[in-house]
Amino acid sequence: MLWLSEILLQEHELASFTDLKNVVTQRAKGEMFFRMDVKPPFSDTPENWEDQLESAFTSGQR
Repeated sequence: MLWLSEILLQEHELASFTDLKNVVTQRAKGEMFFRMDVKPPFSDTPENWEDQLESAFTSGQR
């Protein structure tokens, strides 16, 4: 299981929501579930951030 909080703690170089989406896509390989347990702390985080991260996770599983 992939946790959003775990990604944010481990990936210190993330500077934007776009960077986060790219990492979620990369780390989705081999994972079955994604839990969004915290809101991303970036100033460019959109209102529909959960939908966008879910989409990035799903596209990374392929």
